[in-house]
Amino acid sequence: MKKTWWKEAVIYQVYTRSFKDTSGDGVGDLNGVAEKLDYLQELGVDMLWLCPMYKSPNVDNGYDVSDYRDIMDEMGTMADFDNMLEGIHSRGMKLILDLVINHTSDQHPWFLESKSSRDNPKRDWYVWRDKPTNWESIFGGPAWTYDPKTDQYYLHLYTKNQVDLNWENPEVRRSIYDMVIWWIEKGVDGFRVDAINHLKKDYTDMPNPEGENYVPAWEKMTNVEGLQEFLTELRDETFARYDVVTVGEANSVKAEHLAEWISEEEGKFNMIFSFEALESWNTDQDADRNVVRVKKIFDQWQKKAHGIAWNSLYLENHDRPRTVSTWGNDKEYWRESATALACMYFFMQGTPFIYQGQEIGMTNAPFEDISMYRDVETLNFCRYQQLQGVPVDEIMEKIKKISRDHARTPMQWNSGRKAGFTEGQPWISLNPNYTWLNVEAQKNDGRSILSFYKKMIALRKSCECLLYGSTELAEVNCPDVYAYTREYGNTKMLIVSHLDSDGCSWSLKGKGQLLLANHEEITEGRLQPYEARVYLLD
Repeated sequence: MKKTWWKEAVIYQVYTRSFKDTSGDGVGDLNGVAEKLDYLQELGVDMLWLCPMYKSPNVDNGYDVSDYRDIMDEMGTMADFDNMLEGIHSRGMKLILDLVINHTSDQHPWFLESKSSRDNPKRDWYVWRDKPTNWESIFGGPAWTYDPKTDQYYLHLYTKNQVDLNWENPEVRRSIYDMVIWWIEKGVDGFRVDAINHLKKDYTDMPNPEGENYVPAWEKMTNVEGLQEFLTELRDETFARYDVVTVGEANSVKAEHLAEWISEEEGKFNMIFSFEALESWNTDQDADRNVVRVKKIFDQWQKKAHGIAWNSLYLENHDRPRTVSTWGNDKEYWRESATALACMYFFMQGTPFIYQGQEIGMTNAPFEDISMYRDVETLNFCRYQQLQGVPVDEIMEKIKKISRDHARTPMQWNSGRKAGFTEGQPWISLNPNYTWLNVEAQKNDGRSILSFYKKMIALRKSCECLLYGSTELAEVNCPDVYAYTREYGNTKMLIVSHLDSDGCSWSLKGKGQLLLANHEEITEGRLQPYEARVYLLD
């Protein structure tokens, strides 16, 4: 397997809108990212992944792009971007951008032309039909919206303001490729490619259940035959010509499909974000956790990738509730569960991603009223559930567990006014626990979650075994313990993460040097609640 810089990197995802505001308008901006680069460098990360900062009306927080070559007003200017990029590169770090190419905003000039008349040259840049299919959009409601001016329907897999591009049109593809190259030549080091398995569609109806007007249509718009041809062309016309890293978001890809997506021989991307393992562990806090199932899925990805491909390793992102509040215990064992979960995923083979705030153990927000939520998916879910007669209390209980807004509350820098995020009114409410859960409170505490992340990053960088070694599950006779070995040459390491609030009997077989632990006192023959250890085995 080839050794390369992006395999050895640690990547930090910045949700710019919620990271740091320097203008006082309550919205994070590019100058805020630039201001915190020293913090990220001290943490030990090598690369930033920046969520969309393109020009946008912000229906879906930047994932509705109205100009791919300009900056969102609230986030600054292109000069601010250039300054931030220079600051990143001067510190020896790199930058990857979110690339949203399945759809654009309905305010994009391309769509404004497309909808102006049926004979406009850009009419075929989007998907128009006289008669819509019966698909339901990913965010709820019909996937087609009627345009009275031209008497046709246009397709949108997300909101009606996020209009799907017609990838069958070679002019569309060429324009996308030119834009990608423009950013690379500007100095960007790679891309996370959004919703990439939806580019190809099968425009036929789904079987229609009685009494329903539209139904979910995942199989009609996910991994449809012909998609790989699009992705091959995208790779060959852009990424393959430069030394950049790419990560595709492909929510339905399983381990057995890995080769065509990310193998070094035929892959279209360097890595993908697959949701298989994370979706197997329900984010509903009352659901039974199944560590055994999660171990099995992660192990499949490790085995399938070893020697031919490279995994992305992550637990959190801008679309998921906080892991310590769902997989862990954010009350009695907040620090222990945050660090045990971190240890579990961080040392597998692959490139680890850290989502902002994860490194200090940020938790789900206690938002009790729908007015406190901003996420379009959450608001649509609430509206459609109410139309179906579901009681508000039931709807809110669900939202409080699954909303994407839990990951989007402002970064908690200190215990001062507005958590050090802004001098103005934050675009979304702060999590009230910022008064004690913040960077300032943890940065000089050797036992803090932040300190643990720094130690993990340093350990991973110090040992090739944790980069390129093989991975094998270790049997520990305890279903709530996730343990695995990494082996490379003459080096063998053992990673043990106990993911439960009860104790568990376990002893190290043979001898080993303890390199990292999240409990100060190690009990022989027993793992404490949410205890994690890393050993160098003799």
